[in-house]
Amino acid sequence: MSVKHALNRGLALGRSLLQRGLLKPAVRVAAKLRGDRVGPAARTTQPRSFLPARYRYYRSSLRGLAAQLQASALRRRFIGGFPRNRAVFLAFGLGVGLIEQQLEEDRTTAATCQEIQAVFRKKRFQTPTKPFTSGYKLEDYIIGKQVGKGSNAAVYEAAARFAKESDGQRSLLQLREDEEEEGEKGRSLTCCSLINFPLAIKMMWNFGSSSSSKDILKTMSEELVPAGPLALKQDKEQITLDGDFGVLPKRVSAHPNVITVYRAFTADVPLLPGALEEYPDVLPPRLNPNGLGNDCTLFLVMKNYPCTLRQYLEVSTPGGRQGALMVLQLLEGVDHLCRQGVAHRDLKSDNVLLELDSAGCPRLVITDFGCCLAQRNSSLQLPFKGPGVSRGGNPSLMAPEVITAVHGSDVVIDYSKADAWAVGAISYEIFGQCNPFYRAVGLESRSYEEKQLPPLPSGVPVAVQLVTRLLLRRNPSKRPSARVAANMLHLSLWGQEVLADQGSAGMRELVDWLLCQTAVVLLKGCRGPSGKSVEAELQRSFLSNLELEDLRSAVGFLLYGERPAMILSA
Repeated sequence: MSVKHALNRGLALGRSLLQRGLLKPAVRVAAKLRGDRVGPAARTTQPRSFLPARYRYYRSSLRGLAAQLQASALRRRFIGGFPRNRAVFLAFGLGVGLIEQQLEEDRTTAATCQEIQAVFRKKRFQTPTKPFTSGYKLEDYIIGKQVGKGSNAAVYEAAARFAKESDGQRSLLQLREDEEEEGEKGRSLTCCSLINFPLAIKMMWNFGSSSSSKDILKTMSEELVPAGPLALKQDKEQITLDGDFGVLPKRVSAHPNVITVYRAFTADVPLLPGALEEYPDVLPPRLNPNGLGNDCTLFLVMKNYPCTLRQYLEVSTPGGRQGALMVLQLLEGVDHLCRQGVAHRDLKSDNVLLELDSAGCPRLVITDFGCCLAQRNSSLQLPFKGPGVSRGGNPSLMAPEVITAVHGSDVVIDYSKADAWAVGAISYEIFGQCNPFYRAVGLESRSYEEKQLPPLPSGVPVAVQLVTRLLLRRNPSKRPSARVAANMLHLSLWGQEVLADQGSAGMRELVDWLLCQTAVVLLKGCRGPSGKSVEAELQRSFLSNLELEDLRSAVGFLLYGERPAMILSA
């Protein structure tokens, strides 16, 4: 840019800012003389800015400050004063004016984000089940073979007994009402067993609680975090579910990447297939004389999924884009939990279920909340006063800030980014490598250095490699949140154009792209049933959680690998 051109642009900008700063006060004075109402009450409501409240005066007075500085420079030009001082006043005035212009654009962009968010939050994700009123007893189900077993429960395939529909009641077998509409790719993981047994029943192992239903619900209350609104009978809902971490919060709302518990009830432990061979010690004495379990326990009814993420990855290695979509789903699920004050604390490939959508893309669902931290205040901070306080699940897969915490009277463990760290570790498994924090690899989350992390395969998208490296940072303050990391992948998958032009992302281009994405997603929703495509679900989730500052942080990480205090140029 030539010097002459730069001076002309500077003069034009200065003239416009000068007119804005000098003429507006005159107009306001004239309005007061005419008796017009001028003041805060006459102004239109401004969108809420991302700046903190303490900057409100600073924000509202920037325009006037710019005008005063420019006017001072003008007076010094004609009245006198050192040339150097005149130049400083004029330059500073122009700079403040540019900041005001940028803040105005930020307010406009923030308002657009809020409007888009409001559109999609009105259409919350709904579970695919039709309403039903039965299923609160173990006798209501036909139980098949065992499909999973963990350290505290066994999972069996199940189906509701055929019941004659009467009085508006529906059978749980209608859960898979849209099964026949899925394409051939979506059926590749759907076997006859899944069609005949669309449900799964998780039987918890009851050691510590009595056989009292009230005690069982209190002790195992974390398992009820993903429970649906009708999961418990009304009389059971009145029980205070205090669990291990205080009063249980409002249960998390439905999300496509978080399991939903349809029914939860207590019942006597039955002798299920394989029980004496698989878990004899946890059976009650009436079923096994040497058993240590109690007679009654908690049962959870959920959708039956074909396999876990680990089982799927044992026979399949996703491609670059498909793997990126899988990582993105985990981040969306973790972000949904964090927003509602829940930290999973045991996120691993065994605790993620998987099915294929109609296009053959894996849909991931986070499950097994037995180790979760659930709080009403959503702080996700746990006082770590003594060794009796549980840190969570597998120590090998704990984030550095969790595994290195030393208990004390004032020590608090912050879990707000611990699950996001776990997603970074699982990313290695998704792309065909061993989790670097399993004992076989040798890295320990307590002491590893970031340079020791193995590289991902060359075919992995650059954005996914960056997100994985950032999520596995030891310092949580330098680690992006699950929301910011998810935004990074959204931008890399669908918004490459806003990151073009040699790494300069404009606010106007960003707003145009967001509006375009909104139109595309809404049109897709009008053409067919929503909730079938993984990509459609992800795009809706992104737009329903739009926040300007999170979006700017995501762009900053993508462009610079850091979170710079940058201002996107117009």
